[in-house]
Amino acid sequence: MMGNQQFLRIMEKVFEALASTPRRKILAYLSETELSAGEIAARFEMTKPSLSKHLRILESAGLIASDKRGQFVFYRLQGDNLANTLASFMQAVCPVSKSLKKESKALAEKKSVEKSVEKSA
Repeated sequence: MMGNQQFLRIMEKVFEALASTPRRKILAYLSETELSAGEIAARFEMTKPSLSKHLRILESAGLIASDKRGQFVFYRLQGDNLANTLASFMQAVCPVSKSLKKESKALAEKKSVEKSVEKSA
């Protein structure tokens, strides 16, 4: 069982992660599909080191997970947990998130179609 101090440290990391608009946008983009670091970077005008820092903070807070496949790193929302429940709440009240979540859903559908085409070829 988690102690009070450990819980407070985790929540501090989560709120620190959610305090940043770019990090909330990253979470919205990942809401429906996983994306490579390059796919995430293409949606922002920031340096790669800055993006890496945002991704590290989100991962440290338990909001996202990464998976290295060859030379690419893919990011996805971490499974159901309290941290992502808070992130979902933030997305619901954040006006920017609706359009980003819509884009994420479209990307997920596009990837699904592409996989179907690859399998049938």
